[in-house]
Amino acid sequence: MNQLIEWSPLVAFFLVFKLFGIYWATAALMLACMLVLAVHRIRTGRFKTMHVVTAVVALLLGSATLLLHDSRFIQWKPTVLLALTSIVFLGSAVVGRQPLARRMLEKVFNEPLEISSRAWDLINYLWVGWFALLAIANIYVARTFAESVWVNFKVFGITVAMIVFTVPQVLWLSGRTKAVESESS
Repeated sequence: MNQLIEWSPLVAFFLVFKLFGIYWATAALMLACMLVLAVHRIRTGRFKTMHVVTAVVALLLGSATLLLHDSRFIQWKPTVLLALTSIVFLGSAVVGRQPLARRMLEKVFNEPLEISSRAWDLINYLWVGWFALLAIANIYVARTFAESVWVNFKVFGITVAMIVFTVPQVLWLSGRTKAVESESS
């Protein structure tokens, strides 16, 4: 259920784009982002930072797109969000006890991981570079190719790229789990 909620703005944008075009899709995205905020708030009693940032960026760039009738604004949304994510990962390397990549990836495993701090720093910097690269790729595709190509890249290309980037890391990390010793009777 949570994944369905998380993916609903992207799905709404894609489906409405295919049926009615970029401007209706932009409005659907804006509405879906607000609904995600509300549903998460109702379910948990709080707002999720990622939802708030996404909604603010979608509302600002979406409003500019609709008011100025210029799709270039909404095309910047993924770039802005990916660049902000890259900056957050970079900042986590100097602020806080652990880099964000470590905090995020350790939650995937039930057992502790035997990874050096230096390795976690390297993984975190890989995430910084990856999000920066995706931010650049998004705006390159938006500026170079037809709008429909950009929509497919936004929906499928970035999603597949994230899976291709993440899965090898999870597999590598799974080989570094430390079995928790059970107490002998």
